[in-house]
Amino acid sequence: MAIDLDVHELLVMGDFNLFIWQAQGKWETRDIKLLPYRQCVQDLSKRFKSIEFRYIPKFHNELADALATLALMLPYPDNTHIDPQEIQVQNQHGYCNTIEREPDGKPWYHDIK
Repeated sequence: MAIDLDVHELLVMGDFNLFIWQAQGKWETRDIKLLPYRQCVQDLSKRFKSIEFRYIPKFHNELADALATLALMLPYPDNTHIDPQEIQVQNQHGYCNTIEREPDGKPWYHDIK
């Protein structure tokens, strides 16, 4: 989305320190499953004049923390049955499965923008 909006300087903030520190180059990516994602981040980063990855501790990320807290507060009646999620191993990485174009021809974030 930032590339489509012709953004030149980008600040990426997140509370998942593993990703942020790997993106900053402070930690190396050892998990072989994460290497393609790391490479994708490196390739996309080259398209910006400047890009900064900043770690925000969860206690400073009030909105995300509040949403997580609200989700945990939802009551489930004793007789509620929750089906287990089925997880399938895909033959390609998740970023390869992104939607290229919406049916109306506009990007998914058009209404938000």
